[in-house]
Amino acid sequence: MSGLGGLNKSPDGVVIGLVQLQLPNVVTPDDLAAQCDRICTMVAKARRNLPTMDLVVFPEYALHGLSMDTNPEIMCRLDGVEVQAFQKACRDNQIWGCFSIMEFNPHGNPYNSGIIIDDKGELKLYYRKLHPWVPVEPWEPGNLGIPVCEGPNGSTLALIICHDGMFPEMARECAYKGADIMLRTAGYTAPIRHSWKITNQTNAFCNLMYTASVCMCGTDGTFDSMGEGMIVNFDGTPIVTGSSRPNEIVTAEIRPKLVQEARHLWSVENNIYQFGHRGYVAVKGGAQDCPYTYMKDLVNGCYRLPWEDQVVHTDGTSCGFPAPTREYQGEELPTSDRVSNAIR
Repeated sequence: MSGLGGLNKSPDGVVIGLVQLQLPNVVTPDDLAAQCDRICTMVAKARRNLPTMDLVVFPEYALHGLSMDTNPEIMCRLDGVEVQAFQKACRDNQIWGCFSIMEFNPHGNPYNSGIIIDDKGELKLYYRKLHPWVPVEPWEPGNLGIPVCEGPNGSTLALIICHDGMFPEMARECAYKGADIMLRTAGYTAPIRHSWKITNQTNAFCNLMYTASVCMCGTDGTFDSMGEGMIVNFDGTPIVTGSSRPNEIVTAEIRPKLVQEARHLWSVENNIYQFGHRGYVAVKGGAQDCPYTYMKDLVNGCYRLPWEDQVVHTDGTSCGFPAPTREYQGEELPTSDRVSNAIR
């Protein structure tokens, strides 16, 4: 049930709008400024379009397009004019917003980052994409973990970006940290359509969590993004799905209290709980060990596939990027500290 796209809002509902934004060409700082203005205009359109809307979500690459250009002149900063413009748009229109930026990194390649801003213009969540879409994307791997934040009307939000959603561990981490709504922003093109749909559904069902996901849309003359925003119920059933029409805003009402009820009351298929309490019918509290070899190896820094030596693509040279020479530096400040520092 979508509340007729949010037209009939329940007292405990959260109305989400997914913007299938027209794919832009952004090459110069002037292009960047013009696209920033377009996004802010769409925030205002979302508010006019549906007065009940709580949160408007823009896709990955909404600001920069799909060129993979790492030119420092068009990279953003968390305290830069683009983020300030998004904050003003949310404040002026009294709506929460989720936005994408390619973030300048003085120590290496830019980060592919996402932010959530509340209806007062305050930065509430700041995330760097953990899994760039290799070998196509040049972005630095994220180092802030997966944060969650309090969202509108008693919800708890998490944000992942595009390829992140192909790893079930990402959605599990969001749910484990309390998210009842997981946003997934993307720039995917048509060949990923089927994988997009099934992962949005399984990420929801396996974690008893709403997923709200949206791609860029239309063509920039080279790439064709698919749009196809979709909001999925916590039982894995799509509530609403978008078309491939650029600038369409796909809307639905969701009710986080129903997620909380399911997580508390479901017995069969309460998988997010049962994952850490295996066989609780047979043994008190269930088995709470870690029987998964890949998890242990990842923690110990020795993750290695049986076919590791046969993997062909292990850097970005096939897509025209030079082989990297720097080692990964690990996590920076905790997300809460990064956000606090950014909004002081």
